[in-house]
Amino acid sequence: MSDPGLAALTATELLAGYREGRFTPVEVLQDVEALIDAGEPELSAFYVREPEVARTQAAASARRWAEGRPEGIIDGVPITLKENIATAGTPTPSGTAALADNPPHTEDGPVAVHVKRAGGVRLGKTTMPDYGMLSAGVSSLHGITRNPWNPAWTSGGSSSGSATAAAAGFGPLHAGSDIGGSVRLPAGWTALASLKPTWSIIPVDPPYLGRVIGPLARSVDDVALSMAVFAQPDAQGRDYTHTTSEQDWASVWERPLRDEDLRGVRIGVHVDAGGGLPTEPAIAAAVEAAAAVFAQAGATVERIEPFCSQELLTLVDRFLRLRSWADIKALPRDRRAKVLPYIREWTLGAADMSGIEAMEAYHGTVRLRAATHAATHGFDAVLSPVAPNGAAPAEWHAPTNDPDTALEHIGYTLPYNLSEQPAATVNAGFDESGRPIGLQIAGHRFQDVQVLRLARWYEQARPSSAVPAWPWGGRRD
Repeated sequence: MSDPGLAALTATELLAGYREGRFTPVEVLQDVEALIDAGEPELSAFYVREPEVARTQAAASARRWAEGRPEGIIDGVPITLKENIATAGTPTPSGTAALADNPPHTEDGPVAVHVKRAGGVRLGKTTMPDYGMLSAGVSSLHGITRNPWNPAWTSGGSSSGSATAAAAGFGPLHAGSDIGGSVRLPAGWTALASLKPTWSIIPVDPPYLGRVIGPLARSVDDVALSMAVFAQPDAQGRDYTHTTSEQDWASVWERPLRDEDLRGVRIGVHVDAGGGLPTEPAIAAAVEAAAAVFAQAGATVERIEPFCSQELLTLVDRFLRLRSWADIKALPRDRRAKVLPYIREWTLGAADMSGIEAMEAYHGTVRLRAATHAATHGFDAVLSPVAPNGAAPAEWHAPTNDPDTALEHIGYTLPYNLSEQPAATVNAGFDESGRPIGLQIAGHRFQDVQVLRLARWYEQARPSSAVPAWPWGGRRD
């Protein structure tokens, strides 16, 4: 890939450079756009690029910085938004060719509003798979989104374009969404930091069970900075579930945890999800090694038993199939035929469900929520893999590529969507083939800052072998 220049810098580094007058938002955007031009369309991170919008916003930001009056906390910082985050003038076809002619939105969604007010330079909208129901970058509308570490690997999903853009250096800040792992899984497979925040603290339009918007970035500091922008009330009140959470996001980078702060912190660790795919040995070893780093600093580390059983994972899979089948069944036949065949086959598994079976599937979500709280309430944080497997081939729809076992890889991530608890990710190493290994750090509801402070501490304390050699996403070799 091309020399990234200023595009290699994190958002916090860019803001320092703007304050000190070492470079301008216009110069940064030029380097970011050069990197995008070099990486696209092979990586296919973007659904829509907005170069004129970005250049206008960067020029305006440069004038504000020159006059000493930055507009917001990310003034001049390039950022992307996932396709399903509404922006005025752009459709949101949910990643599927079946909805390719959806009309453009007439107004920005809540997070897009917050980004604009904070001075972000919007590069465009990133890709997602059909209906956001794949942990892969395969879309009937967008084609295949690829992993910058190796284009033969998946980027993950459903925030596929967000992860690819972040890892490739297409700007430092990226907004994705997550209903079962769709921020954390791609972050884990592309060596990024991320956060699935506490449910309801970032306004989502429309809200839904377990759905959150969350940031992906190349550093935990940038994840925390993103949260300071995203986790604001929506003036229009479009998310009726929104809960205001006053958290000191700046403390993540301004008052970072020290080793002595880990003394007495109770850390749970598990490398067996309890259901789904078995955890690959290299991934289990990386998580155990991360737990040892915490223990060496004085944390009390205890193993916890698996709490996501195969039965519960299967029930939630059926619930999500039924939810998606309702969407697809409502389409006219000609549109239905445009949905990915894999997605159609997966949803057909719920086509004949009875009302009783549907309620049993829903009750599975409630039972998993209860099990997650029961297993984690006695700890300050819980460590686990993000996924039991490394990145699959880019053309595959899931780690098994089989609709019958489509969700067998989300046993570590899904529980925290249902329990509403925050869960961060940070890279913890690489397997023998060079695939990144993500560490998940989960905590109590509304303790997002504490989770990020622990993630940042590990980011600084982890061995050099776990640090991505090229933070803008180039090959390690």
